[in-house]
Amino acid sequence: MKRIHLLLLISLSMLLLGCGTSKEDDIRAWMVQARNQTKPHVAPIIAPKQFIPEAYGNAAAVEPFSSQKLTQALKRDASQVASNGALVAPELGRRKESLEAFPLDSMVLVGSIFKANQPVALVKVDNLLYQVKLGNYLGLNFGRVTKINETELTLREIVQDAVGEWIERIATLQLQEKSK
Repeated sequence: MKRIHLLLLISLSMLLLGCGTSKEDDIRAWMVQARNQTKPHVAPIIAPKQFIPEAYGNAAAVEPFSSQKLTQALKRDASQVASNGALVAPELGRRKESLEAFPLDSMVLVGSIFKANQPVALVKVDNLLYQVKLGNYLGLNFGRVTKINETELTLREIVQDAVGEWIERIATLQLQEKSK
């Protein structure tokens, strides 16, 4: 029976201790007081800028999305392509020569000779030797031989630039000496 009394006494003391004030109540009171004293500062929102619509002043001009404007642009482009296309049109109508199947960087100029008082270049492609005269075509870009001398072969190529227009450019094959 003493044990029951002891157990009862301990539980009553614990109950009394739980009902007393604690430091948590002090902290809660301080938080409420700090919250009430603190006033946040919020900057006011700037009013939006007033939109003022403006009248369209080019009503008499050609509408930018009209078929008339498109027709004018197409005619202008067609005339420009026709003038640039004149460079390549004769090139497309002729029969291709055998050396036009190879890119220039696969060709090697190995020498030149004179045949009937005309210079002839010796060009090596895929271990085959070709004789090239003035006016012959070679390379993938409509390259036509314009000059042959002892050390180089010069040709005029017709290529498309970044915009798609045909332009002329000069390319050369330099004499390659065999390294030992």
